[in-house]
Amino acid sequence: MDKASSGWINGFIGMLIFSGSLPATRVAVADFDPVFLTVARAAIAGLLAAALLAAFRQKRPDRGDLASLAVVASGVVVGFPLLTALALEHITSAQSIVFIGLLPLATATFGVLRGGERPRPAFWVFSGLGSALVAGYALVQGRGGSLVGDMLMLAAIIVCGLGYAEGGRLSRKLGGWQVISWALVLSMPVMVPASLYGMPASWGGVGQAAWLGLAYVSLFSMLIGFVFWYRGLSQGGIAAVGQLQLLQPFFGLTLAATLLGEAVGWPMVAVTVAVVLCVAGAKRFAS
Repeated sequence: MDKASSGWINGFIGMLIFSGSLPATRVAVADFDPVFLTVARAAIAGLLAAALLAAFRQKRPDRGDLASLAVVASGVVVGFPLLTALALEHITSAQSIVFIGLLPLATATFGVLRGGERPRPAFWVFSGLGSALVAGYALVQGRGGSLVGDMLMLAAIIVCGLGYAEGGRLSRKLGGWQVISWALVLSMPVMVPASLYGMPASWGGVGQAAWLGLAYVSLFSMLIGFVFWYRGLSQGGIAAVGQLQLLQPFFGLTLAATLLGEAVGWPMVAVTVAVVLCVAGAKRFAS
């Protein structure tokens, strides 16, 4: 299998894992404070990442890589989880998921700025069309949403796109799982004490669903998903593989409908088919 194909497969697996993040967060914030959820998931994942790095005796990053790792940590360890958790206090997971359709454009833009990639003009046409389809679907499905929730999600998309692009660029040097692991370890001096300080006074009010949500976002969304995602970005290109995120809202909406009982109608199928065509077009003209 060639490197580009491997990148798309790894990216697709990562995207599937991330599709469950917002539904899981929605469930978790029903019983957990959003700030505690953010620091707790990073602390749990950070402890696991430290164990992995030690077990495989990974060399410490160079001093020059620390700034990039700080950008990754700020975007995907702190920024996106916190902003989405806050947003999900105001909007449903279905309303939040559709914003993910704007993430490929953000990732591709930062891929150009930070990764030095230069997709062809036709790439931007397909990427923009796919994002427009998802955004239009968001407007239809998300009527009655909250302006505060929408703004928080928009901010989350921007910082996440930067974290994805920076991590994808750095993965070419350090490796995919090493980047997210070092970013998590870098955040631990803040996240571990903050999670201990912010623990609920009583655990009695925390239901099983919230615990499962915390487990998912800590293990899969914060660590395992990035192992595949950053490997895919480094192998297949940040801008190109990033277009797979156009499919994430629809997998996420399916989970929201199945697990949370949120309504998803037949228009989602039509838009999904159109978005798949946009992803195929963007892939063709990504380089």
